[in-house]
Amino acid sequence: MSNKDGLFTDGSGDFSAQVNSIPLSDVDTSAAGEGSIGTLISNATSQMSTLFRSELELAKTELAQEVKKGAVGGGLFGAAGVLALYSTFFFFAFLAGLLHIWLPWWAAFLIVFAIILVVAGLLALVGFLKVKKIGKPEKTIDSVTELKKLVPGQAQKKLEANSRGMYS
Repeated sequence: MSNKDGLFTDGSGDFSAQVNSIPLSDVDTSAAGEGSIGTLISNATSQMSTLFRSELELAKTELAQEVKKGAVGGGLFGAAGVLALYSTFFFFAFLAGLLHIWLPWWAAFLIVFAIILVVAGLLALVGFLKVKKIGKPEKTIDSVTELKKLVPGQAQKKLEANSRGMYS
């Protein structure tokens, strides 16, 4: 199993370069009974810090990969939307061709043009009415106004004395 040097591999070609665990400092850095409580706490704190940083780095890496997948999916949806938008030209040409059965070409295209303008006008009107209904963030303004009134050291008393809370 091990070679004459005490290693468990026969060479660098027998294993792949991958990390299967988060690298921490050796837990047994001091001999048994020699470590003080301060040293043990220092070691535990540094190991927890390293563990937290490593976990945070892992989370950032995983999130970056997921965001990349989402961005690719969003780009594909965008491309599909652009193609669908450009294809409406052919629908309107078809509609004009259909109207040409009963009307001259110029009248058919004029009717399709008028339909497009009416639909665009209706969409603009609905959008304008929706934007006009946007209001101020009243709860946030009230909350910030309440926070301005707080005095350091008396914050809890003022909040309890107030008849209405920040989020009610």
